Amino acid sequence: MRIFKFCCLIVSLIISENSISMEKNLYNITFKDLSDNSIKISDYKDKVILVVNVASRCGFTKQYEGLQSTWEKYKDKGLVIIGISSNSFNQELDTSKEVRDFCESKFGITFPITETVDVKGENAHEFYKWALKSYGKSTIPKWNFYKILIDRDGNIVDTFSSMTRPTSTNILKKIEELL
Repeated sequence: MRIFKFCCLIVSLIISENSISMEKNLYNITFKDLSDNSIKISDYKDKVILVVNVASRCGFTKQYEGLQSTWEKYKDKGLVIIGISSNSFNQELDTSKEVRDFCESKFGITFPITETVDVKGENAHEFYKWALKSYGKSTIPKWNFYKILIDRDGNIVDTFSSMTRPTSTNILKKIEELL
């Protein structure tokens, strides 16, 4: 009977640790920005986060305008937008400097943008590995400008296709509900 109780205790500890680590893992994730500074997700705990994989040579690149206007409208209310520079679909510029210069000069981007990382496959950044493991395939971008919305508790609450503009009623309504 002691062995059985001991085994039950071990199993419950493992289950507890796994459920705690799901949230903990999100807030342990870091990126590097286009200037090689750290972007720590833990800095955005208790914020609503919109994660968008971006690329400079994509047909959806004009969505930067909508991302910037959404950022300006809601940043003081608790929204963070993080652009994840990615060449997973072969449409990003070659260097961080080129991406930064493009985003600043063409769109006046002021929200954080990461260095170029993979968003799918074996080499995917740890954020996308966490999202896949924790929330399934719907969190993995099918194309550039795929959007993942995270609530103040660190839960992915919705995803939006590349076709969905950042200023769409659907996205803005969800953001407002979470703020």
